[in-house]
Amino acid sequence: MFGDIMRNKNNKHLGIEIDPELHGKLHYIAKYEGRSGNQQILYLIRKCIREFEDENGVIEIRKENNEEK
Repeated sequence: MFGDIMRNKNNKHLGIEIDPELHGKLHYIAKYEGRSGNQQILYLIRKCIREFEDENGVIEIRKENNEEK
C-alpha cells in the first residue's frame, strides 16, 4: 500500500540476481544504517556515481531516452 503512494511512475525498474550471502550482508548493513535494502542499494549507486563524476566529470544524459551523449 505505502509503496504505491511513494512510487514514481517515471522511475525505471532494475532487477538483479544476488547470492544469498551477499543479500544477507547487504540487508545487515542497511539495517545497521537505518535503511531498507532498496534504499541501501540506491545510496550505494548514488555514491558510486558521485565519486565517478568527481573524478571524471559530470555524465551527460539525454532526458528523452536516457542515452549517453
